[in-house]
Amino acid sequence: MGIISIILQVLLGFGFLMAGYGKVTGSKMHVEGFNHWKLPQWFRGVTGIVELVGALALLIGIWAHSWAAVGALVIGITAIGGILTHMRVKDSFKQTSTILFLGILAFIVFFINFGHLSNFPGF
Repeated sequence: MGIISIILQVLLGFGFLMAGYGKVTGSKMHVEGFNHWKLPQWFRGVTGIVELVGALALLIGIWAHSWAAVGALVIGITAIGGILTHMRVKDSFKQTSTILFLGILAFIVFFINFGHLSNFPGF
């Protein structure tokens, strides 16, 4: 299962690095998205920072598995928020399916690395 986790960590890590960077820098797509979802623009920045932190933790987790569990949990919880946001504005399943799929992948990584969570610094 280790190689599956690493592949998912790399895919999720780089994907959320790009998404988080776009949110923090205010790309047109993300600004329009947050307007569509009726969310304040400052929350776009917060969401971007959370995504960047989660993505970096996933990538660090390639070598330190406890970080993979924490990063996946951060991304997974963020994905739940994204799914609820899409549902709140009654977006179609097609619009919601990407974040749903990414959230499922994040929780798969979390459960694969759950046993290493006790090694996370501060636990």
